[in-house]
Amino acid sequence: MQTMKNKVVRRIARFGPGKAFVPKDFLNIASRGTIDVALSSLVREGTIRRVRRGLYDKPRVSPTLGGVLSPDIDEAARAIARRLRWKIVPDGAWAANLLTLSTQVPAKIVYLTDGPTRKIQIGRRTIYFKHARPQALAGSEGTSALVVQALRHLGKNGVGRAEIRRLRKVLPEADRRKLVKATRFGADWIYEMTKRIAREPA
Repeated sequence: MQTMKNKVVRRIARFGPGKAFVPKDFLNIASRGTIDVALSSLVREGTIRRVRRGLYDKPRVSPTLGGVLSPDIDEAARAIARRLRWKIVPDGAWAANLLTLSTQVPAKIVYLTDGPTRKIQIGRRTIYFKHARPQALAGSEGTSALVVQALRHLGKNGVGRAEIRRLRKVLPEADRRKLVKATRFGADWIYEMTKRIAREPA
């Protein structure tokens, strides 16, 4: 058991601050029962935090605030999606916030999903998973899907040079190329915007 626990500890040690995880993320190390015991022990030791049943994180600590920060909502949502085998995409204002195109955190945090509509409490925040048609989730994944949702939220007239420069700054060149490819069969104005993101100087 100690050997298995050490393996879990070593993997968690490689996680960055704020990383959220579920027991399923460790099933290649040991059985579910063994993983549950190891994670419970690490919670008691203060190495990790139990965010809710079956969901843990490596807490972020703020030297400025002098304490542990609240769970990372996006990390928590992605960990939940892995556990439930859902595909998710941040929607609207939340997508724009994650890309720092907006500094305003929306009152309602929404993810489109191929799973059922559901809301899950994370600390004092609620994550809303909204079932979407396959067409809404098809054709783009990861960063590309995030950017598309943010652009849709901002609208054609809400994306200017400042937003394009910001996206160029946060997206590596490889992601910018993938973005253009992922949007070529979508809305014309979004495709034109992604081409500008890919080619315009920062």
